[in-house]
Amino acid sequence: MSSYKKEIGTAVQNYAGDPDNPLTGQLWYDSANSEFKYRYQAYGNAWSTGNSMNTAKVFPGGAGTQTAALAFGAFNPSTSATTELYDGSSWTEVNDLNTARGRMGSNGTSTSALGYGGANPSITGETESWNGTSWTEVADLNTARQQLAGAGADNTSALAFGGLNPPTYYANTESWNGSSWTELNDLNTARRDLGGNGIITSALAYGGDTPGSTAATESWNGTSWTDVADLNTARRLAGAGTDNTNALGIGGETPGGASALTESWNGSIWTETSDLNTARQELGATGASNSSALAFGGSLNPPAVAFTEEWNAGINLGAWYTGGNLNTARNYIAGTGTQTAALAFGGNVPPNTGATESYNGTAWAEVNDLNTARNALAGGGTQTSALAFGGAIPPTTGATELWNGYTWTEVNDLNTARQYFAGTGADNTSVLAIGGYSPTTGKTESWNGTSWTEVADLNTARYGLGAVGIATAALAFAGNNLGPLFAQTESWNGSAWTEVNDLNTAKDFPGDAGTQTAALCFGGRVPAPTASTELWNGTNWSNVGNLNIARNDLAGAGTNTAALAFGGTSGSPTGATEEWDGTGSITRTITTTSE
Repeated sequence: MSSYKKEIGTAVQNYAGDPDNPLTGQLWYDSANSEFKYRYQAYGNAWSTGNSMNTAKVFPGGAGTQTAALAFGAFNPSTSATTELYDGSSWTEVNDLNTARGRMGSNGTSTSALGYGGANPSITGETESWNGTSWTEVADLNTARQQLAGAGADNTSALAFGGLNPPTYYANTESWNGSSWTELNDLNTARRDLGGNGIITSALAYGGDTPGSTAATESWNGTSWTDVADLNTARRLAGAGTDNTNALGIGGETPGGASALTESWNGSIWTETSDLNTARQELGATGASNSSALAFGGSLNPPAVAFTEEWNAGINLGAWYTGGNLNTARNYIAGTGTQTAALAFGGNVPPNTGATESYNGTAWAEVNDLNTARNALAGGGTQTSALAFGGAIPPTTGATELWNGYTWTEVNDLNTARQYFAGTGADNTSVLAIGGYSPTTGKTESWNGTSWTEVADLNTARYGLGAVGIATAALAFAGNNLGPLFAQTESWNGSAWTEVNDLNTAKDFPGDAGTQTAALCFGGRVPAPTASTELWNGTNWSNVGNLNIARNDLAGAGTNTAALAFGGTSGSPTGATEEWDGTGSITRTITTTSE
């Protein structure tokens, strides 16, 4: 006979509260609250930002997978023949199509693809075959049309369906055998700008315009089309997936304009899931399945964009838990350290405060105050070896203080007094001061334990930004410049800043934690206070689990798998503290008893 201990490897134990480090799958009894609890692994789906294409494309063709993709042609409104290859990180221009056009059908892989139909600007049935190096013109479609969909494994096997040649909307389906097109059974619903994916024996057609947006979905079994469950939202859209059991409907256009909606097909129904980070229409898409896809280009109506986003399903999203509150609620606070050994200092109560508190993983304890009470300051280091600098007393100050684990000592000032800026560093001998305000600046200064030295500026001057890392390897992100919010992210190599992939959501005054290659950005303004959290993997940002309390002007500490968020404001200063578990391991109550 099976038992919990036999299956999981642990007995159901009694705790007055929760165990210190519960295992995934562990069940226990919390005698303090008369509750059974368990630990489980949470998973979710998310889009992350990839490097943009070299050329903005509207209505591009696409083929391949998330890590090996091809984008070709465009119609925005002039036609383009450009072809770009994606390697999972960046796009490279390769040989052009022979005929510039957009709005075509497409299928295949990054080394064996087919593009057919489209407009240049006249409607065409031209077909071109890609062999991994160049395009070759082959036999035309039987019915010339644009805004059609395609499916197929490679350049020898394809299915073309739907489309438009004004004023006619087509239901025509044609099959490609590597040398010619053959007419097969039509779609049940004639339409253009539909999503499509699959292979010639198992394909899916969904959404589009009939005219008028439709949610109709049809499944192809190699012989005929069958109506199946509709999309949740009727729209013109892009699609990705492997066959008629597996698809992703992405973005597109609804009567209200460009859409970020994403829906996943499991062979029976469509389920709404995480949206694109940037709503857009007339985009291209490809992918290995509904768990791994790529979306690129499109239009914000207008302009044309070169944006790239990567889709991953079933990933650990992490979760925030409530920790012990600060003793002094405040915003425009600075902090440093780890999740279980953090330091919080300065801020606005109001008035300004020099209060310093130390966190042990459970509760905050008051320790010695800063010598100069101030807000909008920055900091770097650890709980026992930290630096506090800049801020507003007022006026704006460059005052710097060194923390030795017990007391603050005044040391040499910043070269440029500033507030609303970012700081990061390993300890009180090695710190960076980045950006800031009064006026807006991109200046960066490096602290060597004795004095500040001006080094290379940010590429984008801003204030209200976040930063993580050490003095020779840092990351700066988000911010503001008296108006637009920034999503820009820049990487520091010890001598210069380099622009890398943007945050998914532009914001200012976020909290931050982590390193140059593994960071977390949470909270901030968009412009209202937000709870959104984004995870940096060294290349891209991904949306993960939200804070429990939306807020800005907060501080952070720790890593991208074990972070701390504290202070800030969501209308008034708060002392709320939250702990981030990046593993996505969550505790839930399953039974409550009473005597």
